[in-house]
Amino acid sequence: MKQKFIAAAVQMVSGTDVAANLARAAALVAKAAAVGAAFVVLPEYFCLMGRKDGDKVAICEEMGSGPLQTALAAMARDNKVWLAAGTIPLQSPEAGKVFNTTLVFDPDGVVQARYDKIHLFGYTGNGERYCESDSIVAGHEPVKVDIGLAEVACGICYDLRFPELFRKLAPFDVMILPAAFTATTGEAHWEVLMRARAIENQCFVIASGQGGTHENGRKTHGQSMIIDPWGRILAQQASGEGVVLAELDPALLQSVRSGLPALAHRVL
Repeated sequence: MKQKFIAAAVQMVSGTDVAANLARAAALVAKAAAVGAAFVVLPEYFCLMGRKDGDKVAICEEMGSGPLQTALAAMARDNKVWLAAGTIPLQSPEAGKVFNTTLVFDPDGVVQARYDKIHLFGYTGNGERYCESDSIVAGHEPVKVDIGLAEVACGICYDLRFPELFRKLAPFDVMILPAAFTATTGEAHWEVLMRARAIENQCFVIASGQGGTHENGRKTHGQSMIIDPWGRILAQQASGEGVVLAELDPALLQSVRSGLPALAHRVL
């Protein structure tokens, strides 16, 4: 990390209207920027929590063009922030399926990184069933990006459960995780896994979640948070729409890594 900066995790309760979701995202990014955030992370599926899997396929875009990407570029450019744009559906080689993708925009609104979600969520229990592979094609490449302020490792939601993904990218300063964790799995595992990823990678974690009951009936866990390299929660929001803010300090990062040089002690 090169300097102190304020980071923001945006929490949303996105619905089925893309235009309304984009407007709320833009307002929340502007709110974060107005209080000094230099890096803003939107949640997974921020642009649409559809009624069926095919809804996101219907709005998918080709990389580099489309109304979703145009709107996101404007959010970054208008607010002069680095923006990790949650996830949007991008075209894939398979008919009826999309990539679930995080794009990282610089303050000029230019894409500097693309990460396609690698681990696809599947869960059956408590009357719920989710199978992302029905409509999503998995990515293959881990991604780390230098945003000028810090080196950032990208993950999306279910990736949280696979520490080897982030070990492959280590060392890095900040890990981001846009998410739409279910209420059931989130209550059980969200916080403990997030703090574990921060501790084992000795990094800051910015976790931006969906948090509430959506128009489609789905319930998401929320608890968007920013965690320091010692595993302490610096700021969080339980549920509902909002912006979670914290200052990320390179001196703290260095103190943790020098006092307990676990990354240097890695053998495997």
